[in-house]
Amino acid sequence: MSASPLLLITGASGYVGGRLLDKLSRSGCRLRAMARNPETIQERWGRKAEVVQGDVLDPQSLPKALAGVDTAYYLIHAMGGGDGFEEREADSARHFGHAAKEAGVKRIIFLGGLCEDSETLSPHMRSRHETGRILRESGLPVLEFRASIILGAGSLSFEMIRALVQRLPLMITPKWVYVEAQPIYIEDLLLYLDAARTIDLPQSVIYEIGGADVVTYKTIMSTFAQHRGLKRTFIPVPFLSPYLSSLWLGLVTPLFARVGRKLIESVTHPSVIHDHAAAQAFSVKPLGVDDAIRLTLEEEEKGFATTRWSDSLSSGNTHRTWAGVRFGTRLVDSRCEETKASPEVLFKTLCAIGGDTGWYYANFLWRIRGAVDEILGGVGMRRGRRHPQDIRAGEVIDCWRVEKIEVGKRLRLKAEMKLPGRAWLEFEIHESDEEHTQTTLRQTAVFDPQGLSGLLYWYGIYPVHVLIFKGMLRNLLKTAENNTSDL
Repeated sequence: MSASPLLLITGASGYVGGRLLDKLSRSGCRLRAMARNPETIQERWGRKAEVVQGDVLDPQSLPKALAGVDTAYYLIHAMGGGDGFEEREADSARHFGHAAKEAGVKRIIFLGGLCEDSETLSPHMRSRHETGRILRESGLPVLEFRASIILGAGSLSFEMIRALVQRLPLMITPKWVYVEAQPIYIEDLLLYLDAARTIDLPQSVIYEIGGADVVTYKTIMSTFAQHRGLKRTFIPVPFLSPYLSSLWLGLVTPLFARVGRKLIESVTHPSVIHDHAAAQAFSVKPLGVDDAIRLTLEEEEKGFATTRWSDSLSSGNTHRTWAGVRFGTRLVDSRCEETKASPEVLFKTLCAIGGDTGWYYANFLWRIRGAVDEILGGVGMRRGRRHPQDIRAGEVIDCWRVEKIEVGKRLRLKAEMKLPGRAWLEFEIHESDEEHTQTTLRQTAVFDPQGLSGLLYWYGIYPVHVLIFKGMLRNLLKTAENNTSDL
């Protein structure tokens, strides 16, 4: 049997590229991921794809990366690269198109931006359209998707919307907030990208894609606020230019200022489908905004259950503050200590937490917090636990619920007390030397604040939070070491 076609994914370190690689790998596709610095994606994608070095600004690096490739996904852009990004994008597309033609690639799939061609396009949108044109000049069939705003956990647009709605109860909204768009849910976009590798493509074609609803940014923000139970007031004004808006955006959101400016300049153009050819060519039935936001928030809930927050502490996408690390709009506080106790003894000691054992430090403060929670209508600390040592996923430990447990390795708890946001507490255990004489315990608290009240809560209690959790970690390790000496 002949091998399945080899697919090349550029931009695998990015949002769409990484999601696409994961989806295609689950479909059994033969994949190659190209990166300027392959070591940055080797650990994450090395088991699902062949990882190779390639730089679209270095034509000499491309022939090897494209050798034997049937379909190439071009998911590269230089929007965050500072001045001169239009020239770099044009050179990149020209180099890639030429190298793909020479390598015998059969088709290129390119993801661009949705808006009508005009002389007043923003530099970013103009560059997106120009990139598609240059790729087509290679002579290869190019399938170009022009997509509107992408809604999904971790997407640039969604993080911008979240930050604005979470932090600003009152928003002065300039004209661009009322420009129409047709947002597309990330999973629907991935369906289009997946189907594009097998659709008949005798010549280059452009497909406009978007979700089921034509809305404004204000509608998207209002919908997000409803799902998070937030009341927000919008005051429209006829001024505040895109440039000034981008500066304001940089102050209240985690976006880089230059990316925010290019993004705001782009959203001044309507991104609505006029050519409905994609509806006939593909069987995708895109969701509307309400469903997209609901599913995105549900995905984030699962994401909290699968993400190793400790790994994010060294990520370039985080921002360190005096009160922990900010990951998007989530706040992460993590610490670790070593012990001579074995992973088995340490895990057994950890599994006794709560109930009659208590929380290993300042139990009187936990009782006070529980009493306050009961006054507010919460569960407090009165529920205890089913068994003094045995723990199962889904059961209750005082004001927490066990969300995930891996014997000997991990315990994650989700808070069920009354909070202006969502909170998790996770413990991870691993041996820290080859001689198996040291064990490391990492403790990580994650908080997803709900509006300004959530931020005030986190920063207000942080000094007490540090005191309690440092003491908990220290005493938990001492108890484990004492349990070891008793054996």
